[in-house]
Amino acid sequence: MRTRDQQMRFGLGAAVLLAIMVTPALGSAQTEVSANVGWVSEYLYRGIPQKTSSGSVGLDIAGPNASLGTWAADVGDGNEVDLYASVGTEYEGFSVSVGGIGYFYTGGFDDTYLEGNVNAGYGALSVEYSIGTYRTYTDHGTSAPQSYSFLGITLGGGGFYATYGTFGGDFEGRYFETGYGLSVGDLDLSAAWVSSSKKLLGGAADNTLVVGVSHTIGIL
Repeated sequence: MRTRDQQMRFGLGAAVLLAIMVTPALGSAQTEVSANVGWVSEYLYRGIPQKTSSGSVGLDIAGPNASLGTWAADVGDGNEVDLYASVGTEYEGFSVSVGGIGYFYTGGFDDTYLEGNVNAGYGALSVEYSIGTYRTYTDHGTSAPQSYSFLGITLGGGGFYATYGTFGGDFEGRYFETGYGLSVGDLDLSAAWVSSSKKLLGGAADNTLVVGVSHTIGIL
């Protein structure tokens, strides 16, 4: 049975392996490297509250048909650190990609999630479908792994967007999010309204207003 540290090393190894598989597709003059910093008044992920007032940093490498990157955010009791990679293509307005992501935590806020995902889009419509596993760790050992799925449907255009997301498998709940983003000088500003179901929150349903600011820096 894996300990929490062993599971984290296994997850990091899987993420690194995926990155190695993607890296050859990035060997192009069109490859871009960028970093980002940001802040949100409420960090919610897929409708689930993580932390009030959270800062983040990230690094992305993107080529014509592949991308990989890392992103980290303050979650109070430690940090969330994500590693992700994907390969994809576009044809006459239609796009599709497949990839994977690992969510890791440096403190006691949460445990490791590993996901595989498929994304498709056409015009203003995009769809994400992910399948993941999750295991909790205690002083007495590890729990049985949980399996879940996530379906997200987004419609956007002109800075506006609306997303409906729902979980399946061992996780339950859904949320709806609508928002608007714009650039002012070198800053990207955003505002969103997130409505989460009571099953998703494990109690009463909730509505949250989220404002954010971020800045992206082109490195290469």
